[in-house]
Amino acid sequence: MAQPSADVIELVEALHSVGAVKFGEFKLKSGIMSPVYFDLRVTVSYPKILVMVAKQLYKACDGAKYDVLCGVPYTALPFATAMSTDNNIPMVLRRKEAKDYGTKKMVEGVYEPGALCMIVEDVVTSGASVLETSKSLLEEGLKVTDAVVLLDREQGGPERITAGGVKLRAVLTVSTFIAVLEKSGKLDKPTADKVRQFVAENRFGATSTVAGAAPVAQPANKSYGERSAGCENAVAKRLLALMEAKKTNLSVAADVNTCAEVLALADLVGPHVCLLKTHVDVMSDFTPDFGTKLMALAEKHNFLIFEDRKFADIGNTVAMQYGGGVYKIADWSHITNAHTVPGPGIIDGLATVGLPKGRGLLLLGEMSSSGTLAEGEYTTKTVAMAKARPDFCMGFICTHKLCDEPGMIHMTPGVQLEAGTDALGQRYLTPEVVLGERLSDVIIVGRGVYKAADPAAAAAEYRERAWLAYTARLSA
Repeated sequence: MAQPSADVIELVEALHSVGAVKFGEFKLKSGIMSPVYFDLRVTVSYPKILVMVAKQLYKACDGAKYDVLCGVPYTALPFATAMSTDNNIPMVLRRKEAKDYGTKKMVEGVYEPGALCMIVEDVVTSGASVLETSKSLLEEGLKVTDAVVLLDREQGGPERITAGGVKLRAVLTVSTFIAVLEKSGKLDKPTADKVRQFVAENRFGATSTVAGAAPVAQPANKSYGERSAGCENAVAKRLLALMEAKKTNLSVAADVNTCAEVLALADLVGPHVCLLKTHVDVMSDFTPDFGTKLMALAEKHNFLIFEDRKFADIGNTVAMQYGGGVYKIADWSHITNAHTVPGPGIIDGLATVGLPKGRGLLLLGEMSSSGTLAEGEYTTKTVAMAKARPDFCMGFICTHKLCDEPGMIHMTPGVQLEAGTDALGQRYLTPEVVLGERLSDVIIVGRGVYKAADPAAAAAEYRERAWLAYTARLSA
């Protein structure tokens, strides 16, 4: 690590003195607990420090070619503004969302098509905000080759940004920040070591290459058992531990028409699955004791129950549907799922019923059917809703990995031993693609098992293929 200049040391100590960095236990947006928290928003209240920040950011841009500046909203906007006014460099403003009136532009300001734009950021962790800003600027006719950041958290952001075609210039790294404070006696060694360990264990890797998907960080390989320790939701913790102990990441979808068929199938495939997925509202012979009988089989074979209800109404309504009615789903199903079209209120409504019973919720992030609308902005907002409620949200139904939080379990339906598409537009992927390439956690298999001549043997085959794909991913 290069020795920081006197100006950089002065800046670190100034930021520390105004509480721009804090040490302790902080819950991040992802739900992960971090021993360090950077809050650079406070700099707007300290003009002298803001000038120091702008000076170092401008210095880090030395040698780069650029015509305009653009701060990533919102914390970096004052940084870009100070750089602009101090150095007489034009600036443009990128909106987070386009307005539905006026010009409806995503980028405001005066610039020539093809002008080179330097992106200014406060902190880089995964690099997602820089890449999103670059995308918006490119769509508006600007060019982006460089970005500058005050603090690189050293968790893989620069590598991801570089993979996106942008060179990242950093004034500070976490290592430098910690070293300066430790050397000056403002931070004790045990705390400094704890921060270094956290950074090393929470790195992002290459971006997702799934067509049409937003870049997604891929974590250092962690086993299901290792991830279990990082779960806030009790069902997520239990499921990951079960998968590790039982050595299965297979869920069988019991898409059959009677309770008798579901129970018979559960007894046959139970030894091979971590999860049995049901559709209780298609069972023509449903009786109130169905849940009790299925829970007994789950206990016998050590698997969890997932009622694929796909709730989609407002919070008050789904709470009644989940906890009451004929089926009383929350009484016997460990996991259920929901669309996010109604907004976060649907999660809150289901949580009022599910959390007291120790249940977990999956969100519909993507679907495997042709022509699905569950993609793009819908998926992005769904992930944000899940991250905001890690106490109840435990993951996603999706076609590929959507986020890096260890407690978010990704389950992919539409899996068969051979890829293809059926007559109704259901697209099938192999276990190797789902687990090895798309980095999902659980494969959901329906017809490939329950329509087989020997469902138990079919489940065993899927289990073996899926577990091999997972262990190959760990050792890659």
